[in-house]
Amino acid sequence: MDRPDLPLPQLHAFVVLAEELHFGRAAARLGIAQPPLSQQIQRLERRVGHPLFSRAPGQVALTPAGEELLPAARGALALLADGVSAARAVGEGRAGTLRIGFAASLALTALPALLRRFRDQFPAVRLHIQEMTTTPQLAALRDGSLDVGLVREPGEEPGLEFHTVLREHFVAVLPAAHPLASARQEFVEAAQLAASPFVLPPRRVGPGLHDQIVGLCTDAGFVPEVAQEAVEWLTVCALAQAGVGVSIAPESIARLRLQGVAFRPLATGGRTTRVAVAQARDNHSPLLAQLQAVLAAAALEADDDRGEAVG
Repeated sequence: MDRPDLPLPQLHAFVVLAEELHFGRAAARLGIAQPPLSQQIQRLERRVGHPLFSRAPGQVALTPAGEELLPAARGALALLADGVSAARAVGEGRAGTLRIGFAASLALTALPALLRRFRDQFPAVRLHIQEMTTTPQLAALRDGSLDVGLVREPGEEPGLEFHTVLREHFVAVLPAAHPLASARQEFVEAAQLAASPFVLPPRRVGPGLHDQIVGLCTDAGFVPEVAQEAVEWLTVCALAQAGVGVSIAPESIARLRLQGVAFRPLATGGRTTRVAVAQARDNHSPLLAQLQAVLAAAALEADDDRGEAVG
Protein backbone atom coordinates (compact mmCIF):
# COMPACT_ATOMS: atom_id res chain seq x y z
CA MET A 1 0.00 0.00 0.00
CA ASP A 2 1.33 3.43 -0.97
CA ARG A 3 1.75 5.90 1.86
CA PRO A 4 -0.76 8.75 1.34
CA ASP A 5 0.78 12.19 1.08
CA LEU A 6 -1.73 14.05 3.24
CA PRO A 7 -0.26 16.90 5.29
CA LEU A 8 -1.62 17.09 8.84
CA PRO A 9 -2.70 20.77 8.59
CA GLN A 10 -4.94 19.83 5.66
CA LEU A 11 -6.45 16.89 7.54
CA HIS A 12 -7.02 19.10 10.57
CA ALA A 13 -8.69 21.78 8.45
CA PHE A 14 -10.86 19.13 6.80
CA VAL A 15 -12.06 17.68 10.14
CA VAL A 16 -12.85 21.10 11.60
CA LEU A 17 -14.78 22.17 8.50
CA ALA A 18 -16.64 18.83 8.47
CA GLU A 19 -17.72 19.50 12.05
CA GLU A 20 -18.72 23.12 11.52
CA LEU A 21 -19.96 22.93 7.90
CA HIS A 22 -19.30 26.68 7.77
CA PHE A 23 -16.08 28.25 6.48
CA GLY A 24 -16.26 31.24 8.80
CA ARG A 25 -16.72 29.25 11.99
CA ALA A 26 -14.13 26.66 10.93
CA ALA A 27 -11.58 29.38 10.15
CA ALA A 28 -12.21 30.97 13.53
CA ARG A 29 -11.63 27.63 15.31
CA LEU A 30 -8.41 27.14 13.39
CA GLY A 31 -7.25 30.69 14.03
CA ILE A 32 -6.80 31.49 10.35
CA ALA A 33 -8.63 33.54 7.74
CA GLN A 34 -11.13 31.96 5.36
CA PRO A 35 -8.97 32.14 2.19
CA PRO A 36 -6.13 30.01 3.66
CA LEU A 37 -8.75 27.53 4.90
CA SER A 38 -10.29 27.28 1.42
CA GLN A 39 -6.81 26.74 -0.03
CA GLN A 40 -6.07 23.94 2.43
CA ILE A 41 -9.31 22.16 1.53
CA GLN A 42 -8.70 22.59 -2.19
CA ARG A 43 -5.18 21.13 -1.90
CA LEU A 44 -6.56 18.16 0.03
CA GLU A 45 -9.26 17.60 -2.56
CA ARG A 46 -6.66 17.60 -5.30
CA ARG A 47 -4.65 14.98 -3.42
CA VAL A 48 -7.73 12.81 -2.88
CA GLY A 49 -8.87 13.33 -6.45
CA HIS A 50 -12.49 14.10 -5.57
CA PRO A 51 -14.48 16.95 -3.95
CA LEU A 52 -14.89 16.49 -0.23
CA PHE A 53 -17.50 19.20 0.25
CA SER A 54 -20.39 20.45 -1.83
CA ARG A 55 -20.59 24.21 -1.75
CA ALA A 56 -23.91 25.93 -2.35
CA PRO A 57 -24.65 29.54 -1.40
CA GLY A 58 -24.99 29.54 2.37
CA GLN A 59 -24.67 25.77 2.60
CA VAL A 60 -21.65 23.45 2.98
CA ALA A 61 -22.09 19.67 3.10
CA LEU A 62 -19.86 16.62 2.97
CA THR A 63 -19.81 14.68 -0.26
CA PRO A 64 -19.80 10.85 -0.14
CA ALA A 65 -16.03 10.99 -0.55
CA GLY A 66 -15.80 13.41 2.37
CA GLU A 67 -18.01 11.23 4.55
CA GLU A 68 -15.75 8.27 3.80
CA LEU A 69 -12.58 10.19 4.67
CA LEU A 70 -13.85 11.78 7.89
CA PRO A 71 -13.56 8.77 10.28
CA ALA A 72 -10.07 7.96 9.03
CA ALA A 73 -8.97 11.59 9.31
CA ARG A 74 -10.29 11.82 12.87
CA GLY A 75 -8.62 8.54 13.77
CA ALA A 76 -5.29 9.63 12.31
CA LEU A 77 -5.34 12.92 14.22
CA ALA A 78 -6.38 11.20 17.45
CA LEU A 79 -3.69 8.55 17.03
CA LEU A 80 -1.05 11.20 16.45
CA ALA A 81 -2.25 13.20 19.45
CA ASP A 82 -2.05 10.08 21.62
CA GLY A 83 1.43 9.34 20.31
CA VAL A 84 2.65 12.87 21.01
CA SER A 85 1.14 12.73 24.50
CA ALA A 86 2.76 9.35 25.18
CA ALA A 87 6.13 10.54 23.87
CA ARG A 88 5.92 13.64 26.04
CA ALA A 89 5.08 11.53 29.10
CA VAL A 90 8.06 9.25 28.46
CA GLY A 91 10.35 12.22 27.85
CA GLU A 92 9.25 13.76 31.14
CA GLY A 93 9.68 10.49 33.04
CA ARG A 94 5.95 10.03 33.71
CA ALA A 95 5.54 6.88 31.60
CA GLY A 96 7.56 4.08 30.06
CA THR A 97 9.21 0.98 31.44
CA LEU A 98 11.73 0.75 34.26
CA ARG A 99 13.59 -2.53 34.75
CA ILE A 100 14.65 -2.97 38.37
CA GLY A 101 16.82 -5.67 39.92
CA PHE A 102 16.91 -6.20 43.67
CA ALA A 103 18.66 -8.34 46.23
CA ALA A 104 16.16 -10.72 47.82
CA SER A 105 16.79 -9.47 51.36
CA LEU A 106 15.56 -6.01 50.34
CA ALA A 107 12.04 -7.40 50.00
CA LEU A 108 12.14 -7.48 53.80
CA THR A 109 13.10 -3.85 54.21
CA ALA A 110 13.54 -1.22 51.52
CA LEU A 111 11.83 -2.53 48.39
CA PRO A 112 8.13 -2.47 49.37
CA ALA A 113 8.27 1.16 50.50
CA LEU A 114 10.13 2.19 47.34
CA LEU A 115 7.68 0.47 45.00
CA ARG A 116 4.65 1.80 46.84
CA ARG A 117 5.86 5.38 46.72
CA PHE A 118 6.95 5.16 43.08
CA ARG A 119 3.68 3.58 41.90
CA ASP A 120 1.67 6.20 43.78
CA GLN A 121 3.55 9.04 42.08
CA PHE A 122 3.96 7.50 38.61
CA PRO A 123 1.08 5.08 37.98
CA ALA A 124 1.68 5.09 34.20
CA VAL A 125 5.22 3.68 34.54
CA ARG A 126 5.51 -0.06 34.00
CA LEU A 127 7.88 -1.72 36.47
CA HIS A 128 9.63 -4.96 35.51
CA ILE A 129 11.10 -6.26 38.77
CA GLN A 130 13.63 -9.09 38.99
CA GLU A 131 15.03 -10.74 42.09
CA MET A 132 18.78 -11.10 41.50
CA THR A 133 21.89 -11.37 43.60
CA THR A 134 24.46 -8.60 43.34
CA THR A 135 26.84 -10.08 40.76
CA PRO A 136 24.15 -10.85 38.13
CA GLN A 137 22.64 -7.40 38.70
CA LEU A 138 25.92 -5.70 37.93
CA ALA A 139 26.34 -7.77 34.77
CA ALA A 140 22.78 -6.90 33.67
CA LEU A 141 23.41 -3.21 34.27
CA ARG A 142 26.55 -3.36 32.16
CA ASP A 143 24.82 -5.09 29.23
CA GLY A 144 21.76 -2.85 29.42
CA SER A 145 19.17 -5.49 30.34
CA LEU A 146 18.53 -3.69 33.67
CA ASP A 147 18.01 0.03 34.18
CA VAL A 148 18.63 0.15 37.91
CA GLY A 149 19.69 -2.24 40.64
CA LEU A 150 19.37 -2.34 44.41
CA VAL A 151 22.53 -4.06 45.56
CA ARG A 152 24.45 -4.75 48.73
CA GLU A 153 28.06 -3.76 49.20
CA PRO A 154 29.00 -3.04 45.59
CA GLY A 155 32.63 -2.43 44.81
CA GLU A 156 34.09 -0.21 42.14
CA GLU A 157 32.65 -1.18 38.76
CA PRO A 158 33.75 0.43 35.46
CA GLY A 159 30.85 2.20 33.77
CA LEU A 160 28.54 2.01 36.80
CA GLU A 161 27.72 4.47 39.56
CA PHE A 162 26.30 3.83 43.01
CA HIS A 163 24.32 5.94 45.47
CA THR A 164 24.08 4.64 49.02
CA VAL A 165 20.51 4.78 50.31
CA LEU A 166 20.44 2.52 53.36
CA ARG A 167 22.71 1.10 56.01
CA GLU A 168 21.90 -1.90 58.17
CA HIS A 169 23.46 -3.47 61.24
CA PHE A 170 24.25 -7.18 61.41
CA VAL A 171 22.65 -10.04 63.31
CA ALA A 172 23.88 -13.47 64.26
CA VAL A 173 21.65 -16.22 62.83
CA LEU A 174 21.55 -19.11 65.29
CA PRO A 175 19.76 -22.43 65.70
CA ALA A 176 17.31 -22.13 68.56
CA ALA A 177 19.32 -24.75 70.47
CA HIS A 178 22.57 -22.76 70.22
CA PRO A 179 23.81 -21.57 73.64
CA LEU A 180 23.93 -17.95 72.45
CA ALA A 181 20.30 -18.05 71.30
CA SER A 182 19.02 -17.78 74.86
CA ALA A 183 21.92 -15.80 76.34
CA ARG A 184 20.89 -12.60 78.12
CA GLN A 185 23.74 -10.49 76.82
CA GLU A 186 22.63 -7.54 74.69
CA PHE A 187 24.96 -8.33 71.78
CA VAL A 188 26.62 -11.44 70.45
CA GLU A 189 30.33 -11.03 69.88
CA ALA A 190 31.64 -12.42 66.62
CA ALA A 191 34.37 -14.23 68.53
CA GLN A 192 31.69 -16.27 70.29
CA LEU A 193 30.83 -17.87 66.94
CA ALA A 194 34.35 -19.08 66.25
CA ALA A 195 33.69 -22.68 67.29
CA SER A 196 30.54 -23.01 65.17
CA PRO A 197 30.37 -24.04 61.50
CA PHE A 198 28.95 -21.36 59.20
CA VAL A 199 26.33 -21.26 56.48
CA LEU A 200 26.99 -18.41 54.04
CA PRO A 201 26.01 -17.28 50.54
CA PRO A 202 28.81 -18.08 48.07
CA ARG A 203 31.19 -15.23 47.38
CA ARG A 204 30.47 -15.28 43.65
CA VAL A 205 26.89 -13.98 44.10
CA GLY A 206 27.84 -11.04 46.33
CA PRO A 207 31.56 -10.55 46.88
CA GLY A 208 31.25 -7.33 48.86
CA LEU A 209 28.86 -8.62 51.51
CA HIS A 210 30.61 -11.98 51.71
CA ASP A 211 33.96 -10.31 52.30
CA GLN A 212 32.46 -8.02 54.92
CA ILE A 213 31.01 -10.95 56.86
CA VAL A 214 34.28 -12.87 56.67
CA GLY A 215 36.07 -9.66 57.69
CA LEU A 216 33.97 -9.42 60.85
CA CYS A 217 35.15 -12.90 61.72
CA THR A 218 38.82 -12.36 60.93
CA ASP A 219 38.78 -9.13 62.95
CA ALA A 220 37.53 -11.26 65.84
CA GLY A 221 40.50 -13.59 65.43
CA PHE A 222 39.18 -16.52 63.40
CA VAL A 223 38.39 -17.62 59.85
CA PRO A 224 34.85 -19.00 59.60
CA GLU A 225 34.56 -22.68 58.73
CA VAL A 226 31.92 -22.70 55.98
CA ALA A 227 30.01 -25.98 56.29
CA GLN A 228 27.42 -25.13 53.65
CA GLU A 229 26.74 -22.46 51.05
CA ALA A 230 23.28 -21.24 50.05
CA VAL A 231 22.40 -18.50 47.56
CA GLU A 232 19.20 -17.29 49.26
CA TRP A 233 19.05 -15.98 52.82
CA LEU A 234 15.85 -17.92 53.44
CA THR A 235 17.81 -21.11 52.71
CA VAL A 236 20.67 -19.94 54.94
CA CYS A 237 18.20 -19.50 57.80
CA ALA A 238 16.52 -22.85 57.10
CA LEU A 239 19.89 -24.57 57.28
CA ALA A 240 20.63 -22.80 60.56
CA GLN A 241 17.24 -23.99 61.81
CA ALA A 242 18.31 -27.54 60.92
CA GLY A 243 21.48 -27.16 62.97
CA VAL A 244 23.86 -27.14 59.99
CA GLY A 245 25.57 -23.98 61.23
CA VAL A 246 25.33 -20.34 62.22
CA SER A 247 25.52 -17.25 60.05
CA ILE A 248 25.92 -13.49 60.07
CA ALA A 249 23.34 -11.55 58.08
CA PRO A 250 21.94 -8.04 57.53
CA GLU A 251 19.45 -7.27 60.29
CA SER A 252 16.48 -7.18 57.90
CA ILE A 253 16.79 -10.97 57.62
CA ALA A 254 15.44 -11.17 61.17
CA ARG A 255 12.05 -10.19 59.78
CA LEU A 256 11.71 -13.70 58.41
CA ARG A 257 10.78 -14.79 61.97
CA LEU A 258 11.37 -18.48 61.34
CA GLN A 259 10.48 -20.85 64.14
CA GLY A 260 13.56 -22.59 65.44
CA VAL A 261 15.91 -19.75 64.46
CA ALA A 262 17.18 -17.00 66.74
CA PHE A 263 18.41 -13.64 65.47
CA ARG A 264 20.67 -11.81 67.89
CA PRO A 265 22.24 -8.34 67.40
CA LEU A 266 25.92 -8.63 66.55
CA ALA A 267 28.55 -6.35 68.07
CA THR A 268 30.44 -4.88 65.10
CA GLY A 269 31.96 -1.70 66.47
CA GLY A 270 29.63 0.40 64.34
CA ARG A 271 30.24 -1.44 61.08
CA THR A 272 27.17 -1.70 58.86
CA THR A 273 26.23 -3.09 55.48
CA ARG A 274 25.13 -0.63 52.84
CA VAL A 275 22.48 -0.82 50.17
CA ALA A 276 23.08 1.19 47.03
CA VAL A 277 21.16 2.12 43.92
CA ALA A 278 23.26 1.13 40.91
CA GLN A 279 22.95 2.34 37.35
CA ALA A 280 25.05 2.72 34.22
CA ARG A 281 26.78 6.09 34.04
CA ASP A 282 25.62 6.62 30.46
CA ASN A 283 21.95 5.80 31.16
CA HIS A 284 20.21 9.17 31.13
CA SER A 285 16.64 7.89 31.15
CA PRO A 286 14.26 10.46 32.70
CA LEU A 287 12.67 7.56 34.57
CA LEU A 288 15.91 7.10 36.50
CA ALA A 289 15.83 10.76 37.48
CA GLN A 290 12.29 10.27 38.78
CA LEU A 291 13.34 7.19 40.74
CA GLN A 292 16.23 9.11 42.27
CA ALA A 293 13.80 11.85 43.28
CA VAL A 294 11.55 9.29 44.98
CA LEU A 295 14.58 7.82 46.76
CA ALA A 296 15.65 11.24 47.96
CA ALA A 297 12.18 12.05 49.25
CA ALA A 298 11.42 8.66 50.80
CA ALA A 299 14.98 7.76 51.86
CA LEU A 300 13.87 4.18 51.22
CA GLU A 301 12.01 4.06 54.53
CA ALA A 302 10.11 0.80 54.86
CA ASP A 303 7.51 0.35 57.60
CA ASP A 304 9.20 -0.58 60.89
CA ASP A 305 12.57 -0.55 59.15
CA ARG A 306 15.42 -0.36 61.61
CA GLY A 307 17.88 0.66 58.93
CA GLU A 308 19.56 4.03 59.05
CA ALA A 309 18.70 6.03 55.92
CA VAL A 310 21.44 8.15 54.47
CA GLY A 311 21.68 10.63 51.62
